[in-house]
Amino acid sequence: MTAGPGRRVAVRVPATSANLGPGFDTLGLALSVYDELVVEQLDGDRLEIEVEGEGVADVPRDASHLVVRAMAHTYASVGRSLPGLRLTARNVIPHGRGMGSSGAAVVAGILAAKGLLEGDADFSDVDLLRLATELEGHPDNVAPGLFGGLTIAWMDAAGPQHKQLIVHRGVSPLVFVPSFTMSTAVARSLQPLQVPREDAVFNVSRSALLIAAMTQSPELLMAATEDKLHQNYRAQAMPETDRLVRALRSEGYAAVVSGAGPSVLVLADGPGQRLAAADLMASVVDTPWQALMLAVDVKGGTVKNAEGSA
Repeated sequence: MTAGPGRRVAVRVPATSANLGPGFDTLGLALSVYDELVVEQLDGDRLEIEVEGEGVADVPRDASHLVVRAMAHTYASVGRSLPGLRLTARNVIPHGRGMGSSGAAVVAGILAAKGLLEGDADFSDVDLLRLATELEGHPDNVAPGLFGGLTIAWMDAAGPQHKQLIVHRGVSPLVFVPSFTMSTAVARSLQPLQVPREDAVFNVSRSALLIAAMTQSPELLMAATEDKLHQNYRAQAMPETDRLVRALRSEGYAAVVSGAGPSVLVLADGPGQRLAAADLMASVVDTPWQALMLAVDVKGGTVKNAEGSA
């Protein structure tokens, strides 16, 4: 189908968990929870937005919608104006819980724009990551959202870069999601601008070890997920999250704060350990939490013609 009114694309983007303990602003993991949307190009400059699922009562239905902003940014990057759109979104990724919902919206908008502009403008992986990072501010969530798997993300003189890695099949993610939310901006404000040299060296060693644990040696995950750069500083803002992480780790589960929190990610070594961790969670928390038994997403975000062709 050629670009123009009536063209429809379908987008699917995974949830992500950033940091993974020691890999602050660097490591991210794509998870098998997905936001989906269909975008249709309309005549003129009409904008129609339908939302179901997460955030249905809160997300805007105008040009300030993050998906629409990401699409506009992508169109502008190739000198095009955003056309009229009908956006139908099915949101499943929890909002404000440290599972990359804003990064997923950014990735979804960029991929939707890429799909609608196919045949008119081309976007490389480097372009996609650059556009997403410009909107999100850092690449640790958008890199796994775009490319899947475990990603290492960094910035250099050429802009944001990433390396995708294959996760060892023995790693089984489990995410505990609370009923309360946490602002990423608030979480970041609790961290000091400087940290002791010993803490920096500690995290460098654990981040290096975490790559080995995630890709080759899952038995090292407990040691590899230790952190001294961000979790302790943020604990005061989410005491129940902190209590759960400590309780899980005291029983040998590789538990960390997922992103900025308040969700908790457990990198288990199999289904049995995940069930036992879920039982422990239920005895520790005072408020409702949901246990999500997930897989690592290996595809990242996808876009195709809504009629089904690739």
